[in-house]
Amino acid sequence: MSTFSGLNTASTALWAAQRGLDVTGQNIANVNTAGYSRQRVDQVAMGGTAVPAVHSVSTAVDGGVNADQVRRVRDALLEARGHLETSKTAQLAAESAALSGVEDAFREPGDSGIQSMLADVWSSLSELSGRPTTLASRSQVLERLDTLADGVRTTRASLDQQWDQTRDGVSALVTEVNTSAASIAELNVAIRQATLSGLPTNELSDRRDALVVKLSEAVGAVAVPRADGVVDVTVGGTALVAGGEAVRVRLAGSTGPDGVGTDAPRLETDPGGTTLRPGGTAAGQITALTSTLPAYRGRLDEFARSLATTFNTAHAAGFDSTGAAGGVLFDDGAGGTAVTAANLTLRLTDPARFAASGTDPATVGGAVAADGRNADAMFRLSLQPGGLDAGYRELVVALGVQSSVATRDLEVQQVVSAQVDAARESVSGVNLDEEMTNMLSFQHAYSAAARMVSAIDQALDTLINRTGLVGR
Repeated sequence: MSTFSGLNTASTALWAAQRGLDVTGQNIANVNTAGYSRQRVDQVAMGGTAVPAVHSVSTAVDGGVNADQVRRVRDALLEARGHLETSKTAQLAAESAALSGVEDAFREPGDSGIQSMLADVWSSLSELSGRPTTLASRSQVLERLDTLADGVRTTRASLDQQWDQTRDGVSALVTEVNTSAASIAELNVAIRQATLSGLPTNELSDRRDALVVKLSEAVGAVAVPRADGVVDVTVGGTALVAGGEAVRVRLAGSTGPDGVGTDAPRLETDPGGTTLRPGGTAAGQITALTSTLPAYRGRLDEFARSLATTFNTAHAAGFDSTGAAGGVLFDDGAGGTAVTAANLTLRLTDPARFAASGTDPATVGGAVAADGRNADAMFRLSLQPGGLDAGYRELVVALGVQSSVATRDLEVQQVVSAQVDAARESVSGVNLDEEMTNMLSFQHAYSAAARMVSAIDQALDTLINRTGLVGR
């Protein structure tokens, strides 16, 4: 064993300690960098050759330490779990936001809600039944009926606007997904080339993982690692990124809420036209477009038709101030009967033509009776167990329950997601206390290695400069 071999051992120790200090400094510098994974130096003891040369036997304990490899500290299982929980949280958040928007459209409870407008109509009918000949009472009934129709149309317009905004949100999300997928493919290429060349890829991998998390939140993407450092990204079993190639996504389907039943909005691959089964925000927004909003639009349309039919039937049973039978109160705005919440219109505008009387002039010799029996009969519609009020309350209660359940599910999921994120952070996040400990450890190791070089230098000086001087 050569004495000079000790210098090689000491130099590798110096290099390893310096490498450790460099990596520790990198971790500390990026303690607040989003998506950064802490790094560690893999130190491996270097031994002598296991195959001795001819006529050579070595029992040396030398070689030093190898500190070339710097790895990211990651837990693959926690990363996969994090992607799943992030996707679920984003999906529930989108669904809860959609239901909150529907609640805002109905404005219940509140003075501007349909329930309050219905109460005003019943109140005005009750007042008219006691004063059927008063023009002001008749005008008030028509005014409040018109306000009710306008409130129904406003609610429907708010739901339609929310549908359009949600679709625009999905369209913008698709653009972000395509951009992120293309960036992941580019990073895959760079990481593969760096891996084959033996160059470090930790920072590139961090950037790519951050994009994968973004895709998980957006469309429920799942990353599948390969042996060459590349990851494939799939959405609902369909490949979105394969190595260095990325597939574009497009939003297909109806551009308006009326076409949902025949051509529902969906995400497709472009080209190919394969329908994706997304998760994350996209899944929640697609559910809002195809299920949540159309369902409440449909129930509001049913209420509008029931409102028109109920009042038209009740009004036709009475007689106005001229003795004529009551005509149509509500229509579709064009004189037709195809009433929806979007076109519900008060057709009657003349207060004198409101059929408040319940007495047919023909039964009393042609005289016009000044009674309010039909107005009272219309007021009593509010007391029917299965009437307009009950039907509308059922709609609002169902909405409140569904929204409450969605909010509760989101809160539970946020707790689960926070726990998973904390577990991931405990593994891959930078802990300053730990880094300070490592820094002191590497500092002492460097000092010890430097002292070893000094000791070997002194030994060699004695061997070279003083050996053979005795006896001179």
